[in-house]
Formats: sequence, C-alpha cells, structure tokens
Amino acid sequence: MAARRPRAYVRVHGPDAEDFLQRMVSNDVTQSDVFDALLLTPKARLIAPLRVWRRGAEDFLLGTEPELGEAVRSTLVRARFAAKCEIEPEEHTSVLVWGRDFAAAEERIDSEVQTTADDEALERARIEAGVPAWGKELDESILPAEAGLDHTHISFTKGCYPGQEPIARLHYRGHVNRRLRVLEVESASPGDEVTHEEKVVGRVTSAVRGRALAYVRTEVPEDAALLVAGTTATLIPAPRP
Repeated sequence: MAARRPRAYVRVHGPDAEDFLQRMVSNDVTQSDVFDALLLTPKARLIAPLRVWRRGAEDFLLGTEPELGEAVRSTLVRARFAAKCEIEPEEHTSVLVWGRDFAAAEERIDSEVQTTADDEALERARIEAGVPAWGKELDESILPAEAGLDHTHISFTKGCYPGQEPIARLHYRGHVNRRLRVLEVESASPGDEVTHEEKVVGRVTSAVRGRALAYVRTEVPEDAALLVAGTTATLIPAPRP
C-alpha cells in the first residue's frame, strides 16, 4: 500500500549545517542519515515534528507538516547567528509505502511509486500504528513524552538543544500523567470522553471505525473496561519502546 503524504520541506546546507542542527533539534544528527526529531521552545513546547534526511556532509533536508514549514524555517533563521549555513524552503513530494505486514511505513521523497491508498486508508493506518498528527494529537500544549515521542524523536545522550533541560528532567526524575494510546472501540469521535469506573480518564483525538487514538491517564490498568460515549472500549497493548 502506498499513499501521498503532504509535507513542507526546509533545506539546511553549508559548512556549519551539521553542528547547527545538532544544537537545534532533539535527536542526534550524527547517528543516522534518516531520523525523526523535534524542534522545541526552551520550555520544551513543540514547534514542529521533523523527519531529517542527510543528503551530504553539509546538506540536510527537513520534512514537517505543511502548515509548519514557515515556522521551522523562521525559527532556524532566527537562531542561526554566525553559523555558516543557508536555510531555505524546497519543494518535494512524499509517499508512504507499507510492506506486507503493514507494521511500519517507509517515507520516500520524489518517488514514482503509484499510490494505492486514499486519505481514509492512510488515516486508519496512522491510527492503528499510534502515530500522532499535528492538530489532532500534537500541538503546543502537548509534552513530547505524552505522545510517545521521547522514544522515537529524542536522544538522551547528545548535547544541549532548546528544551533539553525540561525534557531530561521529566525523563529522569518525573513522569507524565497521560499517554497517547490506541483503543479498540466500535465507534468514536474526536472529543469523546474516555471513562473508567464512572471517572473521566481520557479524551479521543482521532477515530475510524474500530479504532481510536486517545490521551489516557497512565494509572488506568491495561485490562480496564472503558467506555467511550457509551460504547465499550479496551486499550490495545502499547509496543515496547
């Protein structure tokens, strides 16, 4: 299965590109040629989720949500100071391609792969995989750890970047009160309350028939009998980080 994925792209290139991005994004730029990362405020609030491709020793491409491209570009430009690198938008197309098991999708840039899935199928695949989307599960109010991004978008061994101190403090000394979870539920709608033993323990953020994403309190037992708008729901076991 393959589906188009709307994206905005920002290129960062020049002699200081690697060092500059290592100081700006949440993941380790030196460890992989393709990786996920976050651009954060000093208080660890989300500016944008990123997929980063290293295209050369001094050339990086950053992909983000369509509405966040300018925020990424302008944030990096303001922080550049004396760094010798250029920051500019680029135009590309993106396709998500799933293997036979549909467990994970590979993102390909400017691929000629024929798309076979519509928006509804893409949304179902996203929800079943527990992948948060900007404007639904992600915005400036969400802590990265609440959405599970601490497992996929953050390095806890690299040097400093904006937001690093509160991210590390929460990771090593605290815990979040809620986490993004996949629910098995016949029918749900964004905004529906999730209840357990007559107490509100979460809220649905995205839904398709049979599945939903919701932020749920961490103290809720894995085998809890839940209700979503009067419909029985259960937590689908979260994958191990």
